[in-house]
Amino acid sequence: MEQTETHFLGVDVGGTHLKIGLVNKNGEILDFEKEDTTPFRDHPKGFGQAFTEGLSKYFRKYPQVEKVGIGLPGLISKDRTTPLEIPAIPSLNNFNLKESLEATYPDKEFFLENDAAAAAIGEFYFGKDDPSDNFLFITLGTGIGSALVLDGMVFKGSRGNAMEMGHMLSKGNARLETLIGRKGILDILERMIAAFPHKAGRLEGATLGAHLLVETAREGNEVSLMVFEEVGEILGQAIVSTVRILDVTEVYFGGGISAGLEFMMPALERTIRQHLTNYYNKDLNLKKATLENNAGTLGAAALCFMGSGL
Repeated sequence: MEQTETHFLGVDVGGTHLKIGLVNKNGEILDFEKEDTTPFRDHPKGFGQAFTEGLSKYFRKYPQVEKVGIGLPGLISKDRTTPLEIPAIPSLNNFNLKESLEATYPDKEFFLENDAAAAAIGEFYFGKDDPSDNFLFITLGTGIGSALVLDGMVFKGSRGNAMEMGHMLSKGNARLETLIGRKGILDILERMIAAFPHKAGRLEGATLGAHLLVETAREGNEVSLMVFEEVGEILGQAIVSTVRILDVTEVYFGGGISAGLEFMMPALERTIRQHLTNYYNKDLNLKKATLENNAGTLGAAALCFMGSGL
């Protein structure tokens, strides 16, 4: 490994795992590790202190690293030092993680960000489609995350945590995340199987999951395609509101459920175009994000680029 090349550490913090990648300036992952968070959760000093101490082995392994980006699954302070509401790791709430890291590793620089915003920045710097300076990024997975890149920077809002589209109220005054997060989509699937058992094919009696849904949609299963149509309509309605408020027309979709984007796209695009005027529609561009499974790690690493002139 060439030591003169600049390397960054990208740390994607999830509820159950840390994904840690050694990344170069071109967005290539040179080395990757996945670590179970159970020992951090059970640590007597708490997750934050355990996480801080746990990074030492990576600095020993990659002594050339000077900058570390960290993506966190929830709300963080506007100055990007302190996690505020991390539902998957509540013991991190109000722990000044940046201060802890800087005190322990004074020769390193740390950059913290919400994980959806980090994924958006990863797409901005490393995406294969060369995104513009202004785009909406939506992650479709266990929950619904989102971020706005505005003039090449994460739009933070007045207190640092703008763009929580998953918490927009939608159909029946339910949150978007409740309706079309992973559990919501599987609820729609169960309802469709019960309503159209003669069209369910191999879905009937199967253990339902997102992979199976995408697989069967690819096979042309009518029930699966109807599920994606409903998801596309619900998501489309939320995007209409977001586009009207933010005046953004480039939209990227990432996260595990985006594997089924092609199947929701007809309903998604129809719904959005139906409710927007030509001013928006003429420039509307809906695309699948390009970093796929590496979005979290590459996004975290890309945080090191913010304001560094790289």
